[in-house]
Amino acid sequence: MFKSIIAMASCALALASASADGAQQPSPILIKFSHVVADNTPKGQGALLFKQLVEQRLAGKVRVEVYPNSTLYGDANELEALRNDEVQLLAPSLAKFEKYTQQLQVFDLPFLFDDLDAVNRFQKRAKGRQLLRSMEQHNIVGLAYWHNGMKQLSASKALLLPGDAAGLSFRIQPSGVLEAQFQQLGATPQKLAFSEVFKALQSGQVQGAENPWSNIYSQKLHSVQPYITETNHGVLDYMLVSNPRFWYGIPHGIRMELEGIVDEVTYAVNRQAEAANQADRQRIEASGSSQLISLDAQQREAWRQAMRPVWQRFEAAIGRDVMNAAQTVNRKKRD
Repeated sequence: MFKSIIAMASCALALASASADGAQQPSPILIKFSHVVADNTPKGQGALLFKQLVEQRLAGKVRVEVYPNSTLYGDANELEALRNDEVQLLAPSLAKFEKYTQQLQVFDLPFLFDDLDAVNRFQKRAKGRQLLRSMEQHNIVGLAYWHNGMKQLSASKALLLPGDAAGLSFRIQPSGVLEAQFQQLGATPQKLAFSEVFKALQSGQVQGAENPWSNIYSQKLHSVQPYITETNHGVLDYMLVSNPRFWYGIPHGIRMELEGIVDEVTYAVNRQAEAANQADRQRIEASGSSQLISLDAQQREAWRQAMRPVWQRFEAAIGRDVMNAAQTVNRKKRD
């Protein structure tokens, strides 16, 4: 009997010890990071750097799986998957969030920001940070803004003043602001998938487009667009997002470490994106296939004034407070 009691006690102690060990070493938190581009893009490199830093600093606590090139989810279903916690990190372009908030349309408003430095200042200040949380009621929380670059206007003719775009057809992403932008110029906006842009420009289906330098060069759009005007009229950015129930459910200490890693990766991604755009601008210029046009101060102001009706049209949806905060970050505040 005594031996039986000792054996039972020993078994109980072993189970308690195993349970205690298990409590000290839980299964690592799994973060699935899905995106729709290649690994060698700034976004793709950012996802891999996030995985690398997490593995270095949170080994055994957090595990990251990266799924590039729509191998897990694509444009059509990735946000729904995030909202259902089937994937934990995404980085869609800002235009993809129009269904969940119209405030982010501020980044599409043409000629609102002077340049990328102004965009950076806005995104770092209170109102820009506030927009990261504008979709929490839809189970989407923003963690950071990742740059792709400022947009330029390419076309089959030289665009120096707003009236030069009249009568042309321009490819756009699905966006009410972008549609209104070209309509305001007397041009025709046409929604096309990015993969269709080259053929549409080559065939003359559309005569112009708006893209950062890196998109223009990587897709060889300059080879079918004889003129590119350096307008920097809007920004093509991504937002790194998670499911708030998942993100805020991570233990505080681990979440703080993850947020520090996000900040570090964001800095690296944005530097790489800007370097890529500058390098690709030089490559396009060196190719001689397109004439690059720079706007002087008077011409740029003419474009800005021509676009004010678009700002006014979307002011109620975006919010005057957001638009005022955006204009405040320019080098010279404008009314």
